[in-house]
Amino acid sequence: METISGSSPLENIRWQKEAVAPESEINRGMLTQEDFFALLTQELSNQDPTKPVENNEMISQMTAFSTTDGVTKLNDQFSSFAASMSSSQALQASSLVGRSVLVEDNVFGMEEGQEVKGKLVTDAPASNVNIYVENVAGEIIQTVPVGNVSAGEFTFTWDGVGSNGEAAPEGAYRFRVAGLVEGKASELQAMTYRKVDSVTLAGSGGSILLNLNGGSTMKLSDVVEVSQG
Repeated sequence: METISGSSPLENIRWQKEAVAPESEINRGMLTQEDFFALLTQELSNQDPTKPVENNEMISQMTAFSTTDGVTKLNDQFSSFAASMSSSQALQASSLVGRSVLVEDNVFGMEEGQEVKGKLVTDAPASNVNIYVENVAGEIIQTVPVGNVSAGEFTFTWDGVGSNGEAAPEGAYRFRVAGLVEGKASELQAMTYRKVDSVTLAGSGGSILLNLNGGSTMKLSDVVEVSQG
């Protein structure tokens, strides 16, 4: 398992050269097309003249070998393609270090003086919408009035300042969005943008994982949006 971190996308990437077995060892024990035709020639030369091999049987043997040989080559091509895709994904993931990705979670970690971006999602128009910033104890440290919103997605930013006018201390927080939908009090979905601290190239199941600030991780395949900051 290798981990990429730092300001440069290719920083700290370590490449390890694998020992390659000699070609004679790789091909040892494999039946080639030349071997097959040599065996077929021997079979024909030593067949019983009174019971010659049927044409259908010969064609069947040749077809079976060609199919097997084709499947083997196809598997090799897929393996090469998979390795190429993995390298491309690793390079793509490394470019995300230091950038922010959208996470379907309203909890986030914050450093003092840092701004945090979020996204409000609603399937229906809502009124009297407020964004509440809560600490781990569930205490509301800031309330941001939004007012009326239509159905859709809306990006917002919290400047990291509490209702007392002072910068909120470093720690874990969450966004809670509430408003009236069709006259009923409802909680709306809130998502957050989380900064990518590092990338794990070989996570569980072989997937590429993004290590986010605050200690959580997400798969590269789960990223739906990337932000510059």
